[in-house]
Amino acid sequence: MHSPKQEHRNPLKRSLSQINSDPPDIMVLDNNDPPNEDLSSSSSNPKDLNPRGYQLQVYEVAKRRNIIAVLDTGGGKTMIAVMLIKDFGKAIKSTDNKKLIIFLAPTVHLVNQQYEYIKIHTSLEVEQYYGAKGVDGWNSDCWDKEIKEHDVLVMTPQILLDALRKAFLSLEMMSLLIIDECHRATGNHPYAKIMKEFYRKSNDKPKIFGMTASPVVSKGVSSINDCEGQISELESVLDCLIYTIKDRTEMEACVPSAKESCRFFDPTRFSSLDLKAMVEASWLKTDASLSKLQGSLQTSYKDMDDKFNTLRKRLSNDLAKILHCLDNLGLICAYEAVKVCLESIPDTKEECEAYGEIVLQCKNFFEEVLRIIGESLPLGDENFLNSEFDYSKAVDLGYITPKLHELLQLFLSFGETRQVLCLIFVERIVTAKVIERFVKKVSCLSHFIVSYLTGSKTSVDSLSPKMQKETLESFRSGKVNLLFATDVVEEGIHVPNCSCVIRFDLPKTVRSYVQSRGRARQSNSQFIMMLERGNGKQRNQLYDIIRSEYSMTNTAMNRDPDLCLPKDRTFEETNAYMVDATRASITADSAVSLIHRYCEKLPGDKYYVPKPSFKFTFSGGLYECELTLPINGAFQTIVGPSSRNSHLAKQLVCLEACKQLHQMGALDDHLMPSIEEPSENHCISKGKDSDPGAGTTKRKELHGTTCIHALSGSWGEKPDVAVLFAYKFDFSCNIVSVVYSGFVLLIESKLADDVGNMELDLYLIRKMVKTCVSSCGQVHLDAEQVMKAKRFMEFFFNGLFGRLFVGSKSSREFLLQNKTRSLWSPSNMYLLLPLEDSSSNELRMNWPAITACTYAVEFLSKNSLLGTDADGGNPLLNHTGTSGTECKETDIIHFANSSVDVNNLSNLVVLAIHTGRIYSIIELVSDTSADSSFKETVDTVSSEFATFSEYFQKKYGIVLKYPEQPLLLLKQSHNPHNLLVNFNDEGLSAKASQAGLVNEKPRNNIHMPPELLLVLDVPVGVLKAFYLLPSLMHRLESLMLASQLREEINFHSSNFNIPSTLILEALTTLRCCESFSMERLELLGDSVLKYAVSCHLFLRYPNKHEGQLSAKRSWAVCNSTLHMLGTNHILQGYVRDSAFDPRRWVAPGQQSLRLVPCKCRVDSLEVPLDKKFQTEDPKIKVGKSCDRGHRWMCSKTISDCVEALIGAYYVSGGLIAALHMMKWLGIDAELDTLLVAEAINRASLQSYVPNDEIHIIETKIGYKFSVKFFLQVALTHASVHEFNCYERLEFLGDSVLDLLITQHLYHNYTDIDPGELTDLRSASVNNETFAQVAVRHDLHKHLQHCSTLLLDQISEYVHSFSKSHDSTGSGPGIKGPKALGDLVESIVGAILMDTNLNLDEVWRIVEPLLSPIVTPDKLELPPLRELNELCDSLGYFIKEKCINKGEVVHAELQLQLDDVLLVGEGFDRTRKVAKGKAASYLLKELENRGISRKRRKQGCVDSSQTADDDSTEPTIHKRQRRADDSVPSPCCDSSKTACGTISAGPVIVTINTKKGGPRTTLFELCKKLLWPMPTFKSTEQKSSAPMEIGEGLERKKGFIRFVSKITLNVPRFSIIECTGDARADKKSSCDSAALVMLYELENLGKIIICDS
Repeated sequence: MHSPKQEHRNPLKRSLSQINSDPPDIMVLDNNDPPNEDLSSSSSNPKDLNPRGYQLQVYEVAKRRNIIAVLDTGGGKTMIAVMLIKDFGKAIKSTDNKKLIIFLAPTVHLVNQQYEYIKIHTSLEVEQYYGAKGVDGWNSDCWDKEIKEHDVLVMTPQILLDALRKAFLSLEMMSLLIIDECHRATGNHPYAKIMKEFYRKSNDKPKIFGMTASPVVSKGVSSINDCEGQISELESVLDCLIYTIKDRTEMEACVPSAKESCRFFDPTRFSSLDLKAMVEASWLKTDASLSKLQGSLQTSYKDMDDKFNTLRKRLSNDLAKILHCLDNLGLICAYEAVKVCLESIPDTKEECEAYGEIVLQCKNFFEEVLRIIGESLPLGDENFLNSEFDYSKAVDLGYITPKLHELLQLFLSFGETRQVLCLIFVERIVTAKVIERFVKKVSCLSHFIVSYLTGSKTSVDSLSPKMQKETLESFRSGKVNLLFATDVVEEGIHVPNCSCVIRFDLPKTVRSYVQSRGRARQSNSQFIMMLERGNGKQRNQLYDIIRSEYSMTNTAMNRDPDLCLPKDRTFEETNAYMVDATRASITADSAVSLIHRYCEKLPGDKYYVPKPSFKFTFSGGLYECELTLPINGAFQTIVGPSSRNSHLAKQLVCLEACKQLHQMGALDDHLMPSIEEPSENHCISKGKDSDPGAGTTKRKELHGTTCIHALSGSWGEKPDVAVLFAYKFDFSCNIVSVVYSGFVLLIESKLADDVGNMELDLYLIRKMVKTCVSSCGQVHLDAEQVMKAKRFMEFFFNGLFGRLFVGSKSSREFLLQNKTRSLWSPSNMYLLLPLEDSSSNELRMNWPAITACTYAVEFLSKNSLLGTDADGGNPLLNHTGTSGTECKETDIIHFANSSVDVNNLSNLVVLAIHTGRIYSIIELVSDTSADSSFKETVDTVSSEFATFSEYFQKKYGIVLKYPEQPLLLLKQSHNPHNLLVNFNDEGLSAKASQAGLVNEKPRNNIHMPPELLLVLDVPVGVLKAFYLLPSLMHRLESLMLASQLREEINFHSSNFNIPSTLILEALTTLRCCESFSMERLELLGDSVLKYAVSCHLFLRYPNKHEGQLSAKRSWAVCNSTLHMLGTNHILQGYVRDSAFDPRRWVAPGQQSLRLVPCKCRVDSLEVPLDKKFQTEDPKIKVGKSCDRGHRWMCSKTISDCVEALIGAYYVSGGLIAALHMMKWLGIDAELDTLLVAEAINRASLQSYVPNDEIHIIETKIGYKFSVKFFLQVALTHASVHEFNCYERLEFLGDSVLDLLITQHLYHNYTDIDPGELTDLRSASVNNETFAQVAVRHDLHKHLQHCSTLLLDQISEYVHSFSKSHDSTGSGPGIKGPKALGDLVESIVGAILMDTNLNLDEVWRIVEPLLSPIVTPDKLELPPLRELNELCDSLGYFIKEKCINKGEVVHAELQLQLDDVLLVGEGFDRTRKVAKGKAASYLLKELENRGISRKRRKQGCVDSSQTADDDSTEPTIHKRQRRADDSVPSPCCDSSKTACGTISAGPVIVTINTKKGGPRTTLFELCKKLLWPMPTFKSTEQKSSAPMEIGEGLERKKGFIRFVSKITLNVPRFSIIECTGDARADKKSSCDSAALVMLYELENLGKIIICDS
């Protein structure tokens, strides 16, 4: 029942008489007073709701049962929903069994709006979902993550329906399902499907809360019974009861109600029949022309027919739009409609010539229509719609229709206010677009901001979701006043300030009427409907709608909920298929879209889009449909069951196809197209522990170092005879006069033959020592010999490379005085002993020299000067008993332990008894003695000592017994150096010496009184040889490690043995600065791995298409997979990743001076594979190891090592060895001969039609196929729609060519830089190169395809190729079609299969086709890369700037030379090509100035240490541009050269004062201003006396300091030179110089330095 007030609101009773009478201009349908403002006060906390009484009433009912809440628009239905959400949300939080709350809204606009409202008013985790977010492609992992992280999911119903069908979601997971605008749940709407397919079958149903303002949706309901029927149907579908409030008093007071009225307009007086006839005639003419053009095409490919038909249909639709505007809006809007159609003409950039022709015909048609309509308009006056324009006359002339004129009058009635927000509903998109354009031109409405809003369907006129959202937000915020919209915003959109809604086109349903009226949300708002005077049809339409609303409201209010329980409807069982494993399901009506989605996932290109085709047959009153899938589908054809109509027949055949695809594995258990995931037992498997960052350069990992088993030994602890394997070291210098004693390595383990018998060149300054290691069987040492041998090593390795005296000055100890057991470790247990005569075949150890060390140790132990008091004299010297006078009269020199004739002093090896340092004697300095001037002899700047006697007394407390003896000039011992790198190389030494980088340091010999020296009975050749041992042993240790890995891999063949040197190369990174590295082998191994995996997949999966094979291959060969395989086999421990540091190399018995304590928090030698030992911190230094062998390593290094090892085995033992290596790693890439035979047999059984084409192409490629079918398939493009195309063979051929060409380059260019080898491969293995091969040998003529676009592009490419070949001999100017490159790859794949995988035979056939293969001297890098590398080498910076100018990108590159700024410009559709053109121009400019880049040469460019045994410092080699480099000065002679500095005013800089900071600040400044890089020249200063270094807190004393000079060329200003302060190391001295330069730049006004 309803109140009298409600009876009074009956719109039908108010308006019938008014409608039937002669209508005025405006007819008011609702004369009620405006309602009061919203009574609910908003809470200060947005999460606190303040519901009205009627909302609480509905809420309480909704908690008890499923209801459909029928409330007026703006009645606050969403607040009731949020109250329910909060209520259910509490239950979610209080239980472990999580249930979801799903909020469904029919449009993206509403999803976004409701999501924002729920998020603001609840504390639950809320997220929104719709198609544009890519939800359709999500898998179960994605959905599981969303379910886990969120409580409320707001989505469109189609998203939920799809997720239910795929079993990603289920209704059992939900506690509450809210359905907004639930009146849509009819027919085939997703709302209805969700309920029918899933809700009815669910055992654990969620609560339903439906919301609507109009439960009836039909166009007209003439009676209460009609309403009752529709409402009952809705209730039944949603399993709900309608609920609405009885007492509407509160709602009417709170909810703004729009004042309804009609606005009448006159019928159109202007006749447009003549114009319409002319436009239609033009269209008929164009359509006939298009039909004729379609028939005249030489090649009638289906793709062209489809495009023709699509364009003709579109042209017909556009004509209808134009005529509609002409009839309903007038000439001006029709003219705008033509312009809209012209603007949406398809782009022909990537299309064929014929398509371009038909698009041109369409364009001509629109331009003709534009002319026809334009002749009736005053187009000469651009502003003819100004304030003086007579709109009444315009109506008579047909410029605008009376209806549009009436709309303008409405807008004018709003006045000058900018506060109005008016929503105008139109039926068609084109109407919204053209009226919006027209209104913008009306000058008297210029104070209004106008826009339009339409849906986002596939129509050419539609708006993107992003644009829709932005437009709606602009309208809500008041930035837009007049918004023209289609029915996309009729439902639910909340715009609180909307003051007027105009129905320009009448609503067609009661739902549309109620919903659009509800958009007027402001108090005193208006709802205006526009009606044509005298139009009975429109009057009756409106009459039906108003009556229907009354019936609907009356029925809803008078329903008794207890008598109207939802009917138990039995829904018709739909045809469906369900997956048992997941409960995913598919119905006949959803199967069609799934088949299309499956086809979209198949491989295709721009010449062929995979899609299904359907063929119907009609027989006996029933339809039967045959479905044909694309040629790369899992199967080709299937026929469905018969059906009563073609539509159902199509659905049923698709359902059958989906069943079959799932059973074949093409659809997964969620009925989604299978993405190739790795199987657990297959090589392609990606480990569970394999993280996304694994195998990348960005990630760094902490790893241990594998112990070398061969170095370990237990013989040191045995008291009896030690039996050791002997390996003799022979040293031969290229300077005959320089002699090195031979040595022998005694080790417990027998070394591999290629480790124990090897040669090695060691490089010193100005000479080279050839080292020969040879096996000498076994040696037996007794206990005494072992003791002496160990003592020898302890003495010399500590005396030369360590310290014999340890501790502080006041409490020094002799290292070898007590037991030395701690100096020996079982893991590093071997002996290095000198030989008497290395030229002899017999192994004779120099026992006198070895024994001499034992005597020396005993002497020092008994006669120690350690801790000698300054006044106590020198007890060690008293034993000689010879006076100074006697000494002076003889030719005998008295040493600490003996006297030696003056003529026998040269090259004696001696030990200083006060320091423990070992020297060799150069000569006796006859004019000196201990009383000589210390300052003059030592040549120091300042000294506190007057004489040598005073020096030794004050510093060491030694009183010399023979001060009158002449001093000896001694050659100092020095640190060991890295002798493995050849800096005497012709190229490197020339560059290095020119740059002043290979400096032989001045010899720093010392003077010493003889009585402080202990003579050692050891030849000087032994001493020299000691400096060779660290480098030699490092190489031997590396080879032992490589050999150890070889044994683990355990591949033995009678045909070959993989050298340990090659394995070592595969384990060595560039960072080691060796003459070899893994780079070359990695490149080859990458190709071998790709080939092996490709062949394996091709043979193992004969039914998988190229896309699936490529996905599997990508998984198999990706860096993260290789990283996992490498770490599984602990390869990281074998990798050599840092340059050899000889000062950290420690021999057995030696105590290291350079300890690096472990701070890694790992107790074991091996580091666990744990995330806490992974980082992306750029500050972490890679390669430096601690004393436990832990070091940080780039994650990608391990992946590279895996590929390099595969390459190493391939080089040595071919594919068999490489496959064994892969098998050891866990890659199942076995090439089963049975599978090869099966593939060949299958092909031979296929139907093949003999033709001349096959014979001709066989002649061209020089090979006759045994199985012609292979070649036939290789020539067939997917567009032919045959059952076989070349895609699988192309997949195979791609990997074959990659391997063959890489192998060719690897073996033919052994001396080039690995980076250049990579560039050569990139230049040789690419689609463009192969396309040129196809054209050179006329293979393109044999490509079988059905693509007009491909035909055009091939013709254009061939023409361009011929033209460029005739003129320059270079390649064509345009890019080759991908299909041509694919053709060559597929032919090579076919040859491989036909030759039974015979790679040698394939190369014999293919090499002539590929010739000429690019060579290093012909290699051309991309221009931008070439320019960057050139500028890097010269120290110049480049500034890039790209601007989009329409469809063209304008790229500008600026390059500042020393005295000129060069500017290069490039224009193209793509940014990359535009920058390339700009770079090409700059390269030419530089070449004109004599500046060009030289090819790279392999070599180390790091600071490795190399030394002569006479030198005391390492040689440094760094790539550096110096101020005096011979770079020609460019002249400013180019017309496109810009002069002047980059920055006019001073630049503000902040200086980082940390180490390296000033240099970084200066470099960044130079980069910003495009100044050339500054150059540094550092000078080393040495002194025997301490020097003052640094200032302030950094002030300290030292014996070595560096001073750096910096030179900076400021273009167009001057060259500035500054010198920094002295610092203790070179880098700090460069920082000091950079700091001085920065302050000098500030003084010159170039920069402003601010505080950091």
